[in-house]
Amino acid sequence: MTLVSEVRLRQVLDSRGNRTVEADVVTESGGFGRAAAPSGASTGEYEAIELDPSEAIASAREHAVPRLEGKVYVGDQRDVDRTLRAADATDDFSEIGANSAVAISMAAAKAAADVTGAPLYQHLGGAFRGEAFPTPLGNVVGGGEHAADATAIQEFLSAPVGAPSVQDAVFANAAVHQEVHDLLEERGIAAGKGDEGAWAPSIDDEEAFEIVAEATDAVADEVGFEIRFGLDVAAAEMYDADDEEYVYRDTTRDTDEQIEYVADLVEEYDLAYVEDPLDEDDYEGFAELTDRGTLICGDDLFVTNVERLEAGIEQGAANAILVKPNQIGTLSDAVDAVELAVENGYKPVISHRSGETEDTTIAHLAVATGAPYIKTGAVGGERTAKLNELIRIEQNVSRL
Repeated sequence: MTLVSEVRLRQVLDSRGNRTVEADVVTESGGFGRAAAPSGASTGEYEAIELDPSEAIASAREHAVPRLEGKVYVGDQRDVDRTLRAADATDDFSEIGANSAVAISMAAAKAAADVTGAPLYQHLGGAFRGEAFPTPLGNVVGGGEHAADATAIQEFLSAPVGAPSVQDAVFANAAVHQEVHDLLEERGIAAGKGDEGAWAPSIDDEEAFEIVAEATDAVADEVGFEIRFGLDVAAAEMYDADDEEYVYRDTTRDTDEQIEYVADLVEEYDLAYVEDPLDEDDYEGFAELTDRGTLICGDDLFVTNVERLEAGIEQGAANAILVKPNQIGTLSDAVDAVELAVENGYKPVISHRSGETEDTTIAHLAVATGAPYIKTGAVGGERTAKLNELIRIEQNVSRL
């Protein structure tokens, strides 16, 4: 193991053109790692706190960097992350910012991998679980908080569950994305793109279901393996707590109606995956819907937080967890959530954010932890950076 010799922090651009935090970690033996923090638009109430980048950097330089430089070994990821938590001294990284913390955490892991000459997924796999290849879920139609005047449901996700390889799955999602464009064009519907590169047409949810179902069926016929689709409802963004109802474009539904609506969609479209179908505090509703079938994933419900996941497990709420390192602040905390999920029969889904960077850490994390799924979009430079990295990892492993 080798000590951290220097931590450098700077502001860089994310995919929305906003500022975010990037960290470099240098070791005494010359190891180097660089990572940048993503940022969400649809954020859960219980997420770790993201500070203004300039504030996060200043605070991290004051409180965290002196505890790391010359004192912590990069080969011990949990010690790096414990040091970040001790430097912050809050439960939600409100002192140094989760954006500074996660950038440093990921950069330290990359520096440790560089020292050993191992790829990052292999280094993390040794520290945590192992190797497996996730199925990518590709956002092909988007609305909600990611695109104005589009669908009420936030994401329609291509799910190439029958793909024989990561490469086949990645190309299939890109083909579904293109097929959606062609179907929109045939209907005379103009569409720009939302935050994650998904098409954002001015259509209602019903028409979006028709188009995505047709697109996935067409591409499945072409490639010769099963492609289903799923949803990120982002229901917490729809929920009106005062009236206790979910507000769509022209419709409102109470909790019982929302559960029936989602359950009917699962049955009608054979949905492979449904994320955040209910409000972030409705463990009981999540449990009821989970009993109705398919993969029900908690994002705002769990926010990559072990304590919230434990509460969900006790109540049988959901059967999958979305894992976002910046949502909890460190790689170790993210992996703790993955391990607790797996121990209790929950599927971990490693995820990007709507405001992304070219950083590819989550691709390595998904392989290292054996996650069955990864969400990282379908097109766009920051999205394809992760997808192309998955293809490289798959090729690298196949040669071993």
